[in-house]
Amino acid sequence: MQKLKDFKITPDNSFYATGKRKESIAKVWLIPGLDKQIVRTQSGKEYNVKDYVMRETLYNKILIPFKITGTEGKFGIFAEVIGGGITGQAEAIMYGIAKALLAYNPDLRPKLKKAGLLTRDAREKERKKYDQMGARAKYRWSKR
Repeated sequence: MQKLKDFKITPDNSFYATGKRKESIAKVWLIPGLDKQIVRTQSGKEYNVKDYVMRETLYNKILIPFKITGTEGKFGIFAEVIGGGITGQAEAIMYGIAKALLAYNPDLRPKLKKAGLLTRDAREKERKKYDQMGARAKYRWSKR
């Protein structure tokens, strides 16, 4: 296995895709034969994926595309995340991995599609309205 420091990511040796969720955007590169899983944040710091997401459930969610397609351990992950929180970023990485696996092998499309990993989760935060406390909550009405 190679280390990422003496490894240059190019279109010839990796598969790239972008994943989005809420306000988060993740640029994901899958590198065959590499065992590293690295996340780079907007500040430029690099973390191990498991240390970055901190929760086992989020880490398992990131690995769902590999489990569904049976490609666990075949790829190293390098992801750059921008915006949002940890949960949104983890799901953005998951969607990015699914799309990158599709670039690797288009025959995996039916499995990924059935699992709902190719349809972006479009739910966004609803905006706050004027004269209200929030998006839906209103100020209490007082008769006097």
